[in-house]
Amino acid sequence: MEHVMGTVFSFDVRHEPSGGLREALAGAVAELHRIDRVFSTYRADSPVSRLGRGEITLARCPREVAEVLALCEDAAAISSGYFTSSPDGRLDPSGMVKGWAVERVSAMLAEAGASSHSVNGGGDVRVRGEAGPGRPWRVGVAHPLRPGALATVVSGRDLAVATSGVAERGAHIVDPHTGAPATALASVTVVAESLTRADAMATAAFAMGEAARDWAARLPGLEAFAVTRSGSAWWTDGFPRYAPTHPAQASNDVL
Repeated sequence: MEHVMGTVFSFDVRHEPSGGLREALAGAVAELHRIDRVFSTYRADSPVSRLGRGEITLARCPREVAEVLALCEDAAAISSGYFTSSPDGRLDPSGMVKGWAVERVSAMLAEAGASSHSVNGGGDVRVRGEAGPGRPWRVGVAHPLRPGALATVVSGRDLAVATSGVAERGAHIVDPHTGAPATALASVTVVAESLTRADAMATAAFAMGEAARDWAARLPGLEAFAVTRSGSAWWTDGFPRYAPTHPAQASNDVL
């Protein structure tokens, strides 16, 4: 496990790369810390902090900053502004960075030969390959209103699972259109091929509230599951193919 970006990252490699697991993981961890130095809004000297204060231009930032901000603009357009890179009026692309960073280091591990692995960044997970021969990965989704319980279990290969909600940090996601905390939902879980996309869309869906169900259903290549503040649940039509069993049937291999 590695503490970085204000959360904990963990790695589970089932197919060791030919160059050695230690070297591959060291490279992934180093990249996470480098990304944090670039994007952290808590570091006054980070390029993103300096860009937000107008001390430097985008052209003087590492090229990844422009890439991430472009992804933020795309997410804002897709979500009618419910995803934003300036949630409190100042530049803060954190809602995009973590998923993008996990996707980036997962690709590094795959390129090193670790064809079957998972990367978990603060509960958002990217899995590649299989957990074992003929065995899919299983990702437990914490129930936001019942500590220690699972709301559902997502099963599959080569997919990403991102959850936004109140379980870990309370009501921290704001509706950009009102400036008030989003309160209609307790959590939203999004399944997609990329954690870059899943993480951003989960944030947007949570901010959107009940309207997120119809919105998510229209997005290609994406499925969603949500728990409301009353404890009821809804999901998009394609979600059950990732969650075919009840959480109580989850075995010990759930991530």
